Amino acid sequence: MLKFSRLQTIAILVVCFLGSALAIPSLVGPHNMPTWLPMRHFNLGLDLQGGSYLLLEVDADAVKRERLENAVDEVRGLLRTANLRVAGVGVEGSGLVVRLADPSDAASVTDALRPLTQASLPGEIADFTIVPEAGRLRLDFGQQALTNRVSKAVDQSLEIVRRRIDETGVNEPIVARQGVSRVLVQLPGVTDPGRIKRLLGQTAKMTFHLVGDATVAPGSSAPPGFEWLQNSDRGAGGGQVLVRKRVEVDGATLTDAQPSADPQSGRWVVSFSFDSIGARRFADITKANVGRPFAIVLDGRVISAPVINEPILGGRGQISGNFTAQTATELAVLLRAGALPAPLTVVEERSIGPELGADSIKAGVISCLVGVVLVFAYMWLTYGFFGLIANAALVFNLFLTLSCLAMLEATLTLPGIAGVVLTLGMSVDANILINERIREELRKGKTALSALETGYIKARGTIMDSNLTTLIKMVLLYVVGTGSVKGFAVTTSLGIITSMFTATVVARLLTAIWYKRTRSKELPVFGPIKLKTAGMKINFMNGRHVGLAVSVILSTASVAMFFKPGLNYGIDFAGGIVMEVRTAEQTDFPKMREVMEHVNVGPVALQAFGTDRDVILRMERQEGAESNQQAAVKAVTAALEQNFPGSEVRRVEAVGASVSAELFSDGMLALGLAAFFMLLYITFRFEWQFGVGAVVTMMLDVTKTIGFYALTGLQFNLTAVAAMLTIMGFSINDKVVVYDRVRENLRLYRKMPLRELIDRSINETMTRTINTNIAVFLSIVPLALYGGEALREFAWALLFGILLATSSSIFIAAPILLYLGENRLRKTMDAEDPPGNEGGEGEAAKA
Repeated sequence: MLKFSRLQTIAILVVCFLGSALAIPSLVGPHNMPTWLPMRHFNLGLDLQGGSYLLLEVDADAVKRERLENAVDEVRGLLRTANLRVAGVGVEGSGLVVRLADPSDAASVTDALRPLTQASLPGEIADFTIVPEAGRLRLDFGQQALTNRVSKAVDQSLEIVRRRIDETGVNEPIVARQGVSRVLVQLPGVTDPGRIKRLLGQTAKMTFHLVGDATVAPGSSAPPGFEWLQNSDRGAGGGQVLVRKRVEVDGATLTDAQPSADPQSGRWVVSFSFDSIGARRFADITKANVGRPFAIVLDGRVISAPVINEPILGGRGQISGNFTAQTATELAVLLRAGALPAPLTVVEERSIGPELGADSIKAGVISCLVGVVLVFAYMWLTYGFFGLIANAALVFNLFLTLSCLAMLEATLTLPGIAGVVLTLGMSVDANILINERIREELRKGKTALSALETGYIKARGTIMDSNLTTLIKMVLLYVVGTGSVKGFAVTTSLGIITSMFTATVVARLLTAIWYKRTRSKELPVFGPIKLKTAGMKINFMNGRHVGLAVSVILSTASVAMFFKPGLNYGIDFAGGIVMEVRTAEQTDFPKMREVMEHVNVGPVALQAFGTDRDVILRMERQEGAESNQQAAVKAVTAALEQNFPGSEVRRVEAVGASVSAELFSDGMLALGLAAFFMLLYITFRFEWQFGVGAVVTMMLDVTKTIGFYALTGLQFNLTAVAAMLTIMGFSINDKVVVYDRVRENLRLYRKMPLRELIDRSINETMTRTINTNIAVFLSIVPLALYGGEALREFAWALLFGILLATSSSIFIAAPILLYLGENRLRKTMDAEDPPGNEGGEGEAAKA
């Protein structure tokens, strides 16, 4: 194990060098690197650099409504072509109804409408199916057809949204499809997403219509072929305008639109131009209707209704109205980018101010530095010179993790920083396993070289098992997670992978180089601090009945607390709004409560944190449409600006009902899948008794963690799910180490009672358990103290999980294995490996 060829040594050193070099651009900032040196770097998440995250959903009802309305015109056209008369055509429910004037025409009308029941392309599903009914025909618009229409609308919306955002000058925006009906938009550096939401929230469907008879009184029934539309041109007096439904010129033929100031009036206008087809149609309409008003309609509202004074032949025109410079610019952007096929609704919003992002970076860096110093100091105090080697491996592990993030051009989020700190603590576990194994071999009287070789060989399998179980859970968290939680999963996964390399390869290479140069007969694997755990003979199984009873009582109480008082669901799962505000002066809470009572958004909970100027406002999910969430944010922001001048909205999170329900189901699915895959892995690597014992104990740990959340009132959200999956990782990790020693001892001590053997295994791994937990504890404590509001609850849950996982390994997992494995495990071991000498090491143990 300590033999490295020259080629292997060079390869390992090159990997370490490249890992360190590739991480430098991200650490010093790409702008500080030479421009001639193109190097990849990881990006900072919105929670670190500030920006906005918007999840938009296509309005399926609008897609359905528009398709049915268009289908009415198609039906009438097909019937006119076939020279057939019917009593009427209209929308009813999820389809159309054609009322027959003569029931004997049913077959002829069905044949005439056959094109509506045929797909436009091979392999597609037709929009309508014809169902004969008494005296009429029903054209059903199927759910699959609607899903296909929505999917196509999302595809069209992606490019239009991207063009609209590009017009605003946002740097490096991310626009991507999510699921069947949603579009994800990330806007780095955009701290006030209001303008972007206005741009994205408008369909921008522009059409030109002739205006109806001015003598028809507003509010009366519109004549056939006409409709009343709201006039948004306040300069014209507002009210309603009677317009012909027929579209004379479609805005889709526009080629350009630019804001400008009218040189005569000084008012802002939007100049537009048509393509050849639109220009010709526009010229024909204006020629035939000189002296008549011509309505310009945007998203169902009349924005201008000028009178056609003369034919417009050049394909150019102006939209005048009550515009400001900003509104004129926004309208021009919308027209240039094109119309959305359907309205987009913001169903989830997360906005972070740049100042808050800078504070988050500072808190994260402080947490990392303090955690690194504490862990490094503890490793040196515990393992002396070999602790320093472990620290060197940890440094390379940190650089390799950052370089992998850079090569993937991944996004580092605030939970991602937590993942780095957590990985630091978990990576120590591999080095501790190795060093403890080396110590054991030295106590047995082996030579320095033999102890080194055996220590690395025996620890390798345990390291692989414990890290793979954690890696499986991180993969599941990435699959079901969202936003910054994915960043935590990615960072932790990369850290786990690189830690297996640095602990088993880099540390081993450094140890080999040291040993070849010194040929020391004594190994400096003992530090100034020496735990008096070696040779312990505590009979843990004597307390197995008490341990299981206490565990069952605590888990039962936790389940009861799940129902009452229940969990404090965060907005991820319950929906709602969270706004973090910093006032110009010390926050006047009585005044703010009084102001919020008149905003009409329901109860607003105020929570002080940080400085005396910081306050968090929490609102329940607004009833009704998803757009009501955004209306509530706007109303609260306006109230703050009016009553607390100079206040700054540093963070906004708004989650609608549909998103929160999906996030909750995905989170629960992640926990369930984690338990299932843990059972499969442990059963595959060990025996089914080990698998059942580990997973049952892990689920009991999960119930107690839920009780912890219910008892403390910590928010239960996606970050809590990440914490629970991490706790499950701790739980399995510790049990794998104990179980691995049990299995090894089953081969060594063939006739030792299982109860005594399990006690022996726990005692032998106790030093590793204590040292690993202290190291992980030291790496997480800074998060709880300096990690800021976003990570504090996450860190406290992990600290609870460390203590929980350690105790459950001894007092729950081990007794379950004892009950399930008595006699059965002996038979399994004997079948795998013929018995050796009692108390000695068989050939299998030496391998």
